[in-house]
Amino acid sequence: MRFCMALPIELANMLNNTLNTNEVKDRAGVEIELERRSTGPGQITEFKKLSETAGLPVRLSIKHETSGTGIKETRRSVVEAINTVENSDGEKVTSIARFSVVHPSGLADDFNGLKDAIAMILSFCATTGAGTTVLLDGSGSGANALINEGL
Repeated sequence: MRFCMALPIELANMLNNTLNTNEVKDRAGVEIELERRSTGPGQITEFKKLSETAGLPVRLSIKHETSGTGIKETRRSVVEAINTVENSDGEKVTSIARFSVVHPSGLADDFNGLKDAIAMILSFCATTGAGTTVLLDGSGSGANALINEGL
């Protein structure tokens, strides 16, 4: 078991039971209040929207999977958002966005390479060019490419 500041890493990095203090926003920048729906089995936690409409689930989950041993140990972590809405014809449309990282967790590391890789993805998806304003509306370079099949 790996440790972080005298606590097992699983406890040191435990998420709150509710994500309701501006941690999560929609494309308009409006806060989405989420509550912990489940934890486990294994290393997975799922949150659901507090004001969710029946039949239109909104979920946010994070899960971790470790494989290998010793210096060959690798961790795969995935954050996933699932949003179900009704279109103008009354049909349910479910969209899923996933962000995953793979990191050799068996080596002593300050995680700066991983942090830089995450920053690259976040800035690519949420900004345009040299801009530093975070765009949640899907107009960031990477988000726009994902939505409109840009290459």
